[in-house]
Parts: sequence; C-alpha cells; structure tokens
Amino acid sequence: MNDWTRRDAIKTGIVTAAGIAVSPTFAAGLRGSNDDAIRVGVIGCGGRGTGAAWNALEADPSVRIVAMADLFPDRLQSAHEHLSGEADWVGRVDVPPEKRFTGFDAYKQLLALKDVHYVCLATPPHFRPIHFEAAVRAGKHVFLEKPVAVDPAGIRRVIEAAKSADEQSLSVVAGTQRRHQDNYLELMKRLGDGAIGEPVSARCFWNQGGLWVHERQESYTDMEWQCRNWLYFCWLSGDHITEQHVHNLDAINWVMGGPPAKCVGMGGRQVRTDAKYGNIFDHFAVDYEYPSGAHLMSMCRQTDGCESHVAEHIQGTKGRSTSWHGYSRIEAADNWEMNGSANPYVTEHEQLIRSIRGESPRLNEAKRVAESTLTAIMGRMSAYTGKAVTWEQAMNSKLDLSPAAYAMGSLVTDPVPTPGRTPLI
Repeated sequence: MNDWTRRDAIKTGIVTAAGIAVSPTFAAGLRGSNDDAIRVGVIGCGGRGTGAAWNALEADPSVRIVAMADLFPDRLQSAHEHLSGEADWVGRVDVPPEKRFTGFDAYKQLLALKDVHYVCLATPPHFRPIHFEAAVRAGKHVFLEKPVAVDPAGIRRVIEAAKSADEQSLSVVAGTQRRHQDNYLELMKRLGDGAIGEPVSARCFWNQGGLWVHERQESYTDMEWQCRNWLYFCWLSGDHITEQHVHNLDAINWVMGGPPAKCVGMGGRQVRTDAKYGNIFDHFAVDYEYPSGAHLMSMCRQTDGCESHVAEHIQGTKGRSTSWHGYSRIEAADNWEMNGSANPYVTEHEQLIRSIRGESPRLNEAKRVAESTLTAIMGRMSAYTGKAVTWEQAMNSKLDLSPAAYAMGSLVTDPVPTPGRTPLI
C-alpha cells in the first residue's frame, strides 16, 4: 500500500488487483490445448468444490470439467454424479476413471495432468497452502477458495506462492465473492470517491445458527472423522471466525485500504460443548485497530435460537454505509441504495477466465486474501489466549497447526483453548 492512498485502493477494486500488463506470452494462456476449451480440475469435491465446478460451467460455455480429486472416494463419486447428471452440462463434464484421484496425494496426480488449465482448490482450508504451492509449481491458474490457511505458517506459504504465480504470469482469483459482486463494487467506488468522508469506525457481523455435523462412524479412524467433520477442528477449518467471518473482515480491509495493525478479542464455547463439535469456539468478538486509528468491532456466532445478522457497517466523517449479500446503502448528503447483483459466485469465474485468456489485466488475488485470512487468524489468536496481538506478531508467529503425519490413523484432538491459559505463540 506504500504508493496508494486508501481511496485509490478502494476504487481500483478487482481491476488492478495485480497491476501488471498483459504480456503476449500470457495472452496465449491456454497451454496444452488445440481448441478454445477451458479445462478445469477440481481438488476438493465437497459442497463448495462441487459448487465451484458448477459455477465455472455457468461462467463460460467453453469450460470443461476434466479431472477431480478428493480425499474420500464417496465424496468424489457424489460430486461427479451431481455434475455429470445435470442436463445442462451434457458433454462438458468428462472425467474418466483414470482422471479421478483419491487420497492425501490425489492433488499431485491431478496437477500432473498437462491438459488442465486451471484448478479449483476447495478442500478444508488447512490443505490450501499445500495445494496452492503445488498448483503454482505445476503452472496452473487457480481459483483459490477462502480462507487460504488456518495459521500464520500457512499464510506465509501462500504469500510466497503468490509471488511465484506473478513470476509465471498465472492468474489467481479468490473465493471472497464480495470483491466480485456488483453492489459491493459500486459501494466501494462511492466510498473511494468520499461519499461518507473518511471512515472512522466499522462494525461487521456473521451471526447465524449452527451448521451441519458429520457424526462419527465405528469404522472411522481419528483422522477420517476429523477430516469428514472438518468444520469443528481448528487445524482443518481455522475456526468459524476464519472459515466464514473472513468475508466480512475482507470487506472492511477493502474499505480501510489494508489489514489492521492490532486487535484484542474474546470468545468461547458455551453452547456447542459436545465432543462432536471438536475444539472450536461458538462465538467471537474482536476489536481491531487499523493504522489510521479507525476501529472495527467484529462479531461472529454460530448458535441456534439467537439473533442472526450478516453485514458490514461503516461510519464516516460525513455519513455511513451498510452492506450485505446483494444489498448496499449509503446514508449521507446524497443517499444511495442498490438492491441486487449478478451472481458473484459465477462472476468470479468469468473474471478468472478473462484473465487467463488475456482479455483483461491479469488477476492475482492470493496475497490480498491471505492478508484477510490472517486478519481472522489474529483475531482468533487473541480470543483463544486473551492477549492483544499485533499484525507483526501474527505474521511472524511460529504457530503451525499441521498434524505430524497425513495418514488414516490416530490423531489426538487438541484441547479447547482457555483464554488466559492458552499461550500466545
């Protein structure tokens, strides 16, 4: 952000996410193909991976799903049946058995395929840095689902891989869909033009009820159960402040022109106390402070029977704004409201494809989404420990939640954090 003002950062939105001219080599783009088909591989075939593949097919008629990979054979089979069974995609989902890969190394087999142009990375978030590094090393363009890591060690790997993607002129689009949503883009343009003056404070929320639980089966090892029930284990999901609330935090970082300088948070596990909910919290509240001195009050909760609210609110020196999925409003000297948007889950793939083809400035959103992910992680670190955390502490932390080995065997669940006792690493 050294050469940009905050307003510049807001106005540029996604168009200048890379800021690099399209080169003739890059414009050629689609390596290993004699036609104009965009061949996509899907790594992670759960609900989000299947959805990302579906959205890619919606985004452009030239998209073909040609390879799939997942840890579990049943998940891959279910996703393949769902996609190939859709009448609209006849002839566009062509994944023969030899291009369906399972196991912890399935991603390596898929990335070795020469005819895959871009990959959708949609496994549980812990695996994102590993898979992103490997995808960039293989020269693939990437749809990078959020969040992109669960710990600072993973964040640093993503940032380094993002640099390598730039060196290879690879396109990377992240699954922070607000950055590709009409009402958010228009709102950010207006805020960048000073519609509410300078932002002095913000509030953001992702408060909702509970989510799905995958009950343990007798045949499951510890590793299998945790991977199937990944939402509830911090090493896999990063906790819901990282896995879900990252969307709101990314929107506030967008307004503020970059990530916060420090935070102090609290949270706990009051309702979801059963062992099937792993070791994550069910609520968080974090006060973030940005370099400008502006504060953000952030809340997220997953508790049935409570008030739900998913939105961002910005207070400026001359007015205020409110935004959520498909809706934005400014209350100031010139009031403004926008209700509706094109489907951002499709738009992000449309923009990735245009970037790959060289029809627009090249996009590489990896570093930016890594910073928003670390914003969530530092809030979690503060809430877990009860300590204030600076951006520098979070970025340089040695915290690494990786298991000792990736194998279907025993895996002890870490205890639920206790603020004031859990150490800050």
